[in-house]
Amino acid sequence: MAIPELIRSRVLPSLLTAAGVTLVVAGLLSYTNPAEAGPTPTATPVAPASPEASSGASVAPSATPEGSPSASPAFPADRLATRVQIPLMGIDLPIIKQPDPAYPSCNVAMYHEAFGPPGDPRGTYIYAHARKGMFLALLDASKKNNGAAMKGMIVDIYTSDDMLFLYEVIEVRRHVPANFNLTKLYDEGTGLLWLQTSEGPNHTYPKLMLKAMLLSSGPSDHAAAHPTPHPINCA
Repeated sequence: MAIPELIRSRVLPSLLTAAGVTLVVAGLLSYTNPAEAGPTPTATPVAPASPEASSGASVAPSATPEGSPSASPAFPADRLATRVQIPLMGIDLPIIKQPDPAYPSCNVAMYHEAFGPPGDPRGTYIYAHARKGMFLALLDASKKNNGAAMKGMIVDIYTSDDMLFLYEVIEVRRHVPANFNLTKLYDEGTGLLWLQTSEGPNHTYPKLMLKAMLLSSGPSDHAAAHPTPHPINCA
């Protein structure tokens, strides 16, 4: 696996010290403590043409939302995000398309189809439940000094064409309203990475979002880029 040493040497020491579509994923991401079970939203999935609605599903748009950047031809059309690693948080999850349209699964992260894979100018949007072994560590860290320790943190995203993209977290956003219009994120720059989880036990609660910029990319080991997902129903 080739990872530019310049990036690792420049960024990693600092992180050690730094230790539309409506938020369609509105029900997406509930969190629970280990003793609780996640609630199952009853809302019906909506198409991107209904920005006021919300659902418990990651809804794939039928077309690129009006005004959004077009996909770049500079990467394989079938590229998908396959794995997310955040070493500082102990996070390592396969990334898949949400298998159950009614409610996101556990033991995996999922990608939002209104965005794209790394390399797409629309950016990449990855979400997971705030549960142990998933994105709970992000939620916990966000409660300390508004997540300041996560700024500068490195996020590794692997893709299906055996590539590794390194991102640096540049902003932590807490209490994002559940009805936030995700298409507004297109205007914040091209090729960004967004990570999301929920701050509460059902789809009505605000969301935690991390914004990250691309630092570097390069080839990765095939096995590293293709972890075997084992999603489970956690509703």
